[in-house]
Amino acid sequence: MFQIILYQPEIPPNTGNIIRLCANTGCNLDLIEPLGFHWDHKALVRAGLDYHEFAKIRKYKNWNLWRSDHQSARVVAFTTKGSSRYDQFKFESGDCLLFGPETRGLPDNVLEEFTEDRRLRIPMKESSRSLNLSNTVSIAVFEAWRQLEFDGYR
Repeated sequence: MFQIILYQPEIPPNTGNIIRLCANTGCNLDLIEPLGFHWDHKALVRAGLDYHEFAKIRKYKNWNLWRSDHQSARVVAFTTKGSSRYDQFKFESGDCLLFGPETRGLPDNVLEEFTEDRRLRIPMKESSRSLNLSNTVSIAVFEAWRQLEFDGYR
């Protein structure tokens, strides 16, 4: 399936919802610290309900440590600054989908690691700033999975 990477997530319910999404789709979740909340935050636990045990979750102290552990990984960054539409990208099983923090998105030094075709955006009205993080991750996961014809679906 896919690897979801949350770079310094800030809002516990978003991360909880993404944990639940991962448990129900078979995606793995990597969290890049620092987190904007404590791991036992009530809102995180409530949003993730009892799905924590069904999702594979790893935490990394920083982006460089994640990159060194995944040198050969194919990573795509989701950003409002992207010029490539997510639905025009050809996803592959095992792709890593990177998302930035809710209030500021991925920093420029991280985005610079990606070529334009690996900086994906989800179309929105011109006057819009951004979508909710857990909604964005859901849209991305289901498009990528759809392209794989929902492999593993029951």
